[in-house]
Amino acid sequence: MEPSGLVGKAFAVYAKDLRLELRTKYAFNTIMMFGVTTLAVVSFSLGQSGLPPRLLAALFWIVVFFSAMAALAQVFTREEEAGTALALRLTADPNAVYLGKLLFNLTLLITLSVIITPLFFIFTDAATGNLLLFVMVLALGVLALCAATTLVAAIISKAAVKGALFAVLSFPILLLPLMLLVTASDSVLMGRGVSDILAPIQGLFAYTVVMVTASALLFKFVWKE
Repeated sequence: MEPSGLVGKAFAVYAKDLRLELRTKYAFNTIMMFGVTTLAVVSFSLGQSGLPPRLLAALFWIVVFFSAMAALAQVFTREEEAGTALALRLTADPNAVYLGKLLFNLTLLITLSVIITPLFFIFTDAATGNLLLFVMVLALGVLALCAATTLVAAIISKAAVKGALFAVLSFPILLLPLMLLVTASDSVLMGRGVSDILAPIQGLFAYTVVMVTASALLFKFVWKE
C-alpha cells in the first residue's frame, strides 16, 4: 500500500472514532471525571506543603495511568458492542486501523494532559521552573502509554470483563515506562536540567519505538483473529 493511501485510511478510521466520540462523549467524560476527581481527592488528602518531588511525580503518573485505564480500552470495545468490528475487518487495512486507533488514543490522552497538568501544579504547588521540560517528559509519556495500550485494547475487546483485564494486562507492560517517567519527572521537579534526565528520556524513546513497531507488526494477527 502506498504511504499516502495508508495515511488516508488511517485518518478515516480516526475521524470515524472522533465523530462518534464527539457525539457520545463517553470516553472523554470517563477519562476527565476519573482524572480530575482522583487528582483533587489525592492532592487535598496529602496537602500542598512539604511533598517531596518524588511523591509529586508518582502522584501525577498514577493519576494519568488510571485515567488511561478507565477509557483507552473503549477504542476497540465500542466496535464490538456496536457490531461494526466485522465490517471494519473486511474493509479496512489492519495497519490503517491500528494507526487510526493509536491517533484516537493519543487525542484522548493529550486532551487529558492539557487539563490535568495545570490542575496538578495548582493543587500540589509543585515547582514550575522547568515547565517546558516537564511537558517534554509528558509528551513522551503519552506516546509510550498509547503505544503499549492500543494493541492490548484490541486483544481484550472480545473478553467478558474488559476493563479489569485491560488494566491487568497493561500494567506489566507499562511498569518500565512508568518507572522511567517518575524518575524523569522527579528530576524535573527538583530543578535539574536535560542532561540529568537524558537516560530515562532515551529509555522512553526506545521503548516507544519498539512498542509501536512490535504492535504494528502483530496487530494484523490480533485483528484478523
